[in-house]
Amino acid sequence: MKFIIVDDNNAIIFLFTEILKELGHEVVATASNGKIAIKLIEENQIYFDIILMDNRMPVMDGLTATKEILKINPKNKIIFLSADYSVRDKALEIGALDFIEKPIDFKQFSDRLAKYT
Repeated sequence: MKFIIVDDNNAIIFLFTEILKELGHEVVATASNGKIAIKLIEENQIYFDIILMDNRMPVMDGLTATKEILKINPKNKIIFLSADYSVRDKALEIGALDFIEKPIDFKQFSDRLAKYT
């Protein structure tokens, strides 16, 4: 499967890129905030299966980005990966498939992804 990772922390992007590779997936794009993610999706029309979305980011947070991305295409699949558990219910309510709280371990992450891949 092909993923976009949206997170303002380069170490997190690197970690999840490596984990996804280990699981046989590919990261086709990354973005450091929601605004960049939206631009990637609108302008490049890149093919992807799932967006991994953080919430707390500069410029545009994950909740706002999720709303906009789902306006572009309601079939986009977004999984939140965030330490901000307080937004879990809102993320799911606006259309995220799942919410995985950071920090996570490899087994937990792979088990949750298996539901969608």
